[in-house]
Amino acid sequence: MPITIAIDAMGGDQGIDITLPAVAAFLNKEPQAHILLVGQQQEIQKKLSSLQLSNNTRIQIVHAADVISMDDDLATALRRKRNSSMRVAAEQVKAQTANAMVSAGNTGALMAVSRMVLKTLPGIDRPAICTAIPTKKSHCYMLDLGANVEADAEHLLQFALMGNAVAQAVDAKTSPKIGLLNIGEEDIKGHQTIKAAARLLHGHSNLNYVGYVEGDAVFDGVADVVVCDGFVGNVALKTMEGVASMIGQMLKHEIHASWPRKIAALIAAPIFKGLQRQANPQRYNGATLVGLNGIVIKSHGGATVEGFEAAIHVAYQEAKRDVLALISQALTNTEPQNNC
Repeated sequence: MPITIAIDAMGGDQGIDITLPAVAAFLNKEPQAHILLVGQQQEIQKKLSSLQLSNNTRIQIVHAADVISMDDDLATALRRKRNSSMRVAAEQVKAQTANAMVSAGNTGALMAVSRMVLKTLPGIDRPAICTAIPTKKSHCYMLDLGANVEADAEHLLQFALMGNAVAQAVDAKTSPKIGLLNIGEEDIKGHQTIKAAARLLHGHSNLNYVGYVEGDAVFDGVADVVVCDGFVGNVALKTMEGVASMIGQMLKHEIHASWPRKIAALIAAPIFKGLQRQANPQRYNGATLVGLNGIVIKSHGGATVEGFEAAIHVAYQEAKRDVLALISQALTNTEPQNNC
């Protein structure tokens, strides 16, 4: 059965200059996929023509007159721009004309619009942003990465349940290891919300809770799912991206410092390319808004063509594996927590 992805074509820092070339690259790799390009029809048609995609039968345009900018507040996004490319894309998922949607637009607006249009899964108060983080062993899932600046202990428990379901559904892990991001591993460390969340996680029979995880241990792969509130998670994610970029710049500076180093770099080129590929943030672009009654993928607003393409692949794979149904089933089968 063909998988159809709705694309908020106008979203992100550069809009169609990034989203449409990414769609072209994605379709070349996934011959069974179909795309709904949601946005301003004339602008999209012009760009498709320049990319020689005007006659592609696997691309369909859905017109939406409004565009939610990166600076728009929630009132503007929800009330004044009801025909935005972001909202119309979410409506395609609700109407089941699309199996998933991808947007690089305003994160707060995307969460609010998606929640309003698609609603949340039963038992979930707050959806969370979840993405894969590279580790020494493979990867782990971290959430929340910015949807909820503040979260109480029960919200952190819900994030753990959703992350647990994602790891089971996507990676086929029967008992994912759940860790709680904290400033130390000892029980006495952390504020009261973290300590309360630890008690809830430890007491939940369906979660394989392994305890507190410090920031540096995330990359050791000690946990399959790392739980935190959106403030801490977003700071951690941006720090990771910044460090990766800094290391790349430092390597380039050292390589070009002298001719002997340039020659040595040519010999070591395969190693550098492999390292660059593993550490490239664009490769891991595409975060899932878990807890919604539909698959919504958030791309980084400043994503490159490669990065936005990666986000489309995340949406495609989640739709293909029917991750939403698997998550819903996992949450339904989870025993309720006595302390809730």
